[in-house]
Amino acid sequence: MSALTDAVADAVTGVWPAGLVLPLAALLALAIDRVFGEPPARWHPVVAMGHYLGFMGRRIAPLPAQAEARRARAFVSGALAWCLGALLVLALAVAPGWAARSASGWAQVLLLGLLLKPLLAWRMLRDEVAAVEAALGRSLDDGRARLGWLVSRDVAALDAAQVRESAIESLAENLNDSVVAPLFWFALAGLPGAALYRFANTADAMWGYRGERNGRDWTWAGKWAARADDALSWLPARLTALLLCAPRHWGALRREARRTPSPNSGWPMAAMALALGLCLRKPGVYALHAQGRAPEAADTGRALRRAGRAVGAIAWLAAVAAVAGAWGVIA
Repeated sequence: MSALTDAVADAVTGVWPAGLVLPLAALLALAIDRVFGEPPARWHPVVAMGHYLGFMGRRIAPLPAQAEARRARAFVSGALAWCLGALLVLALAVAPGWAARSASGWAQVLLLGLLLKPLLAWRMLRDEVAAVEAALGRSLDDGRARLGWLVSRDVAALDAAQVRESAIESLAENLNDSVVAPLFWFALAGLPGAALYRFANTADAMWGYRGERNGRDWTWAGKWAARADDALSWLPARLTALLLCAPRHWGALRREARRTPSPNSGWPMAAMALALGLCLRKPGVYALHAQGRAPEAADTGRALRRAGRAVGAIAWLAAVAAVAGAWGVIA
């Protein structure tokens, strides 16, 4: 019995394999997010990514009058700036793991969990969507204004149902971008995988536009960033959709997801529409589950609970993986 106790103690206090460290770090990051939310902006890595992208963006995207003549230059500049930023992010993400490679398993879990947390944002997403519904309860103008914090589309002419549609769509889409995809890439490639994904997603949000935005033309300057995000989000978006809707809807899911211009965002949005029996639309662009009804006040809460269950399912998967990893360490 003493030998067995010593073996267990050595396993618990020693260096652990990635199969145990990564799921425990993911659980810790989700717990930190639930309790504390986002870190201050000055310490937030995604904010730092945004500063880099903003600085480079002002130099790579041409003025609208020059866009046609500088297509090739804009594309190459955008691709090089993206790659440089990605290399910097990867270097910074690799360094902590390299420095802690001989630390105990507990130390590695703590370090990775703390560093992973800012790369996912479930609590902030949940609170922002709930805030839109609360503001809409006060007035339509308040609801529109609060939605403007969450989406990039023009909100000035939206009615109450359209405000809710936009908020629920944003919840579904960002559930992938802010939770599922970072954790997916963390499971596959550790902290560098999650950090690279968040950089790619932030670059797409800031650069991935067609035409003019903020006085610059992004048609070619942002093309590399948009395609990189499409590639990295392809599988996570479909996994998010499966987490959101019941198996009975999976047959319709693919058909509905194809209605959006994006190869990925339609999947979680269509899944949410099917799961709640709603029609989610962007006028003149798409209508998901067109036979569904318009969202009502209670539907925002239903959508939040549905997304919360998806996050809970991810936590359970991480817990199962951790138990399996712990068994392997002790055995």
